[in-house]
Amino acid sequence: MSDMLRAPAEIKYADELDYLESVDTGPKPSTWRLSPRMIRTFVLGSEPSDGLDREIGQKWFGERGIVERAVVTLASDRGLLLIGDPGTGKSWLAELLAAAVSRNSTQVVQGTAGTTEDHIKYSWNVSMVIGRGQSRESMIPSPIMTAMETGTIGRFEELTRSTSDVQDALISILSEKYISVPELEGQDGIVFAKPGFSVIATANSRDRGVNDLSSALKRRFNFVRIPVVTNKASEAEIVRFRTEELLRRHQIDLEVPPTLLDVLLRSFGDLRDVAATAGSDDQRLESALSTAEQIGVLEDAVLHGTFFGQRTLTATTLGSSLVGSLARRAPEDSAILTKYLTNTVKPRSEEEGGEWPEFLAGGLDTLKALA
Repeated sequence: MSDMLRAPAEIKYADELDYLESVDTGPKPSTWRLSPRMIRTFVLGSEPSDGLDREIGQKWFGERGIVERAVVTLASDRGLLLIGDPGTGKSWLAELLAAAVSRNSTQVVQGTAGTTEDHIKYSWNVSMVIGRGQSRESMIPSPIMTAMETGTIGRFEELTRSTSDVQDALISILSEKYISVPELEGQDGIVFAKPGFSVIATANSRDRGVNDLSSALKRRFNFVRIPVVTNKASEAEIVRFRTEELLRRHQIDLEVPPTLLDVLLRSFGDLRDVAATAGSDDQRLESALSTAEQIGVLEDAVLHGTFFGQRTLTATTLGSSLVGSLARRAPEDSAILTKYLTNTVKPRSEEEGGEWPEFLAGGLDTLKALA
């Protein structure tokens, strides 16, 4: 893993997956590496009632029912669509599920405006076609086709960002479970999906209206909605867990003080309240104020303090990072943050003290620099 900037889940947690597979006696689909119960344990962590002789850490923080519905869907003939606001952990859950089911989470298609039908079916090695003609050897299978041929999980990120033509091409894959290759004849002209194949797609609920899914495609998916985390304790645990992972990746040995984590959580909570009561888009931040963005703010502050500060996290740096990360539009976002710091944080710093005065100073200084 030291040679990888970011190891996929099946490599990062290979030891846990090996252990769970060795003790797994539960019923499972024939090609799955783990049973549904063990997949739930891998994703949500172990409990004393599981009877395991080692602890399995929690990796995704959400309701048990969401994970169970997702796993049941993968065991059926339908695709799984994880839908929710930005930063709710859709992609991370999809990666964990693919790693637990087939020990391969890297068969991914990223949906964009430039995604074509070739990206989900196949393309050709032009030099081999010129030299030898079209054949299975000269074909370049897409990640989805590879998943079909190996009976594993294929992933499609940001499905609603891709065009309707690409979405339509996915319909036949999900319903017929094969891909026709008209350029080839005989058995080579059809690629059939093997048992165990399924597709996990994600969709951003804020992209509604970009490229809406057709009714036909919707029928091929089971929808599992990932809600925004509203419980402060759960959100604090997510931020702490992901930040610790990032610090280990950067090989930084630094503790995040609970008081500063509380400042970050309360600030995002305040700004979400502002967004909820805003009368127009100009009165709310462009940022979705997601849990993922909180993690980004905290990582930025930690790295800045490590490389340019006293190798510690301070409230001043945290305030500066929050403003620097969230002030994306000028002058709209700057005005919203100025109003928030002046009308909410300043009275709080005078009343509560603690980390708030330095947090206020860091935020205001950065706003001045951006002006």
